[in-house]
Amino acid sequence: MPASRTARRLTAAVATAAVLAVAGCASAAPERRDTGLAMFQWTWDAIAAECPALGEAGVAWVLTSPPQEHVDGATAGLAGADGSEWWWSYQPVSYAVESRLGTREEFAAMTAACAEAGVDVYADAVVNHMAGVESGTGWAGTDFTHYAYPGLYAPDDFHDCDRTPDDDIDAYREPFVIQHCELENLADLATESERVRATIGAYLDDLLALGVAGFRIDAAKHIDPDDVAAIVAALPEGTPVISEVIRGTGEPVQPEQYTASSTVWEFGWADRVGAFVRSGAARALADLSPEAYGLLDEQARTFVANHDTERNGSTLAYRDGGAFAAATAVMLASDYGPPTLYSGYAFSDRDAGPALEADGSVTDASCTGDETADTEWADGAWVCQHRWPGTLELVAWRTRVVDAPVTATEPMGSVLAQLRGETGAFAVQLDDGPTTVEVPVELPDGRYCDVVVPDCASVVEVVDGVAALELGPWQAVALDRFSRP
Repeated sequence: MPASRTARRLTAAVATAAVLAVAGCASAAPERRDTGLAMFQWTWDAIAAECPALGEAGVAWVLTSPPQEHVDGATAGLAGADGSEWWWSYQPVSYAVESRLGTREEFAAMTAACAEAGVDVYADAVVNHMAGVESGTGWAGTDFTHYAYPGLYAPDDFHDCDRTPDDDIDAYREPFVIQHCELENLADLATESERVRATIGAYLDDLLALGVAGFRIDAAKHIDPDDVAAIVAALPEGTPVISEVIRGTGEPVQPEQYTASSTVWEFGWADRVGAFVRSGAARALADLSPEAYGLLDEQARTFVANHDTERNGSTLAYRDGGAFAAATAVMLASDYGPPTLYSGYAFSDRDAGPALEADGSVTDASCTGDETADTEWADGAWVCQHRWPGTLELVAWRTRVVDAPVTATEPMGSVLAQLRGETGAFAVQLDDGPTTVEVPVELPDGRYCDVVVPDCASVVEVVDGVAALELGPWQAVALDRFSRP
């Protein structure tokens, strides 16, 4: 890590420690940041404006939407589409950092602002494919056809699988079809080609030069694992990379095939946690393990929802309100993989893009501070899930307890309790009604701030090793030995 970024991180850590001291921390707390935030369709200016609050809370990194030039949907002539849809961002036409989310200059300013706040920036890298339409113009004016992108790729740089109707993936039974045929007509790059890899590498290097620290590899499941490994190997040593590999039962391509070169989001974890929280199954959550449920046993990252799953219904989403907030709390308390928060906009049409300005650029996201799990959202409104009460507070709590091992995970009726020895304790109600529960903890007797509530406005007393809790619907409580009234 460059010395300047390290210095900024230390400055942010000192500032956070000072804030916690004012709030009543009993002693200096350790800090290790590992929480990310996917900021779906947030503009570069909006991310820059949000990073100071994220850095103060202890967020380690933010994930941008794809920064490259994409199809200007209004020029594509695609039936049923008007150009406002979100998925145009995932159809590259060049690797110029110019998109409806902002300019190259705004992108560089954003990474600098986030670094100043102690927050790294990861970019969503769309390197499996190019556009999915026959011709058109890119956001920055690049003219293209389906398999020809001036100065970048020619027809020989793409796969021609010649195995299925229209060369599209028609089933997920063979690795060759999954990784050489086209995903919904998207021109599939021949990532085994040294020339293609070099072109992708130059793009990723450019993003690194602009201040990016890491990458999400979009649609990595549709790239041969050896090709992903080669692309990652060309990056500077230690560059964080997260592969998107959706787990499918019985399919031949699985997340485990990618862990040698990157971390991987575990979709199976998100699916099960969502189902267990929704049904109030605290015991099932307590028993959730890689061995029992066939999940990654290493290199896993967790999430509750992302931009795809909130649209296809495979996980919880913002509409689930309290259940979504409780699942997020469970994730932030878990010791299974570093967590990734999500922040997006409200929609009723799964294809609907974010609110746009008159020129077609995306309207800056903004969070009012009044967002809650109970808010009723109009289409296009920025939901700001990461700002819901308790979420950033739990991120800060995690930085203080994450290195203390989990010593017990206990279901207590509809409550899930988790202990981290004499360092911390956590409990969450998995129901839409209130409850009371007595949680045996390993913290010394005394009074502790419930850090989910800011400014130590809620205090829990531990007496004879027991914390008596009154929990509202979907409410979480978190204690640690550093936060005392």
